[in-house]
Amino acid sequence: MNIEAIKSIYFYEMARTRRTLLQSVISPVLSTALYFIVFGAAVGSRMQEVGGVSYGGFITPGLIMLALITQCISNGSVGIYFPKFTGTIYEILSAPIAMGEILLGYVGAAATKGMMIGLIILFTAMFFVDLHIAHPVLMLLFMVLTAVTFSLAGFIIGVLAKNFEQLNLVPSLVVPPLTFLGGTFYSIDMLPPFWRAVSHLNPVLYLVSGFRWSFFEVSDVHPMISVAMIGVFLAVCMAVLTFIFRTGYKLRT
Repeated sequence: MNIEAIKSIYFYEMARTRRTLLQSVISPVLSTALYFIVFGAAVGSRMQEVGGVSYGGFITPGLIMLALITQCISNGSVGIYFPKFTGTIYEILSAPIAMGEILLGYVGAAATKGMMIGLIILFTAMFFVDLHIAHPVLMLLFMVLTAVTFSLAGFIIGVLAKNFEQLNLVPSLVVPPLTFLGGTFYSIDMLPPFWRAVSHLNPVLYLVSGFRWSFFEVSDVHPMISVAMIGVFLAVCMAVLTFIFRTGYKLRT
């Protein structure tokens, strides 16, 4: 394995975060902090508990998951799209670097940046809501698996995207609605039976629910089902990337 090549790609991507600190770190943290202020402190203080958890605490795992998924997809897609856009991808492909090593560099950096944002938001939330993490190891496991999986999904989007509009389509127009409708601000037990059944078709529900269980042992679905759903999505992403790497689809053309 070409460790130096992986490190070069990884540290180059991490350096890009330092160059765009306002956009990469400060902006998502401030945006999420506003949710804590409005829904956690202002609105949450006037609402009843959900599943025995204060409303501010109840929404915190969902907001962290929203930021984590969005950032991992964005970083994973931008990281590979810009070399395609500028033409430097051909220098990478012609170098003695295996496709798996390229993937480790880009996806590792995207997942690291997503984890950083998620942990910063978790720390920020403690200033606004009363948090208790019942299973910290499981919480970190959920974060790592989600970060890696959606960084892979972002890499796929970056490979397939033809322009900046397509690049931003999923993180801006698809992920937020799925997260908001996936039990971030409510428990699906509050819904009528029909809409409760429909909510189970939303894959983000399983991520938010499992992640919330690691905090408060309260969830809409069993946490092991949540882990299994992440595993399924991870397997799908790896299957798509295997096809792309073997055929060079949208990567060498």
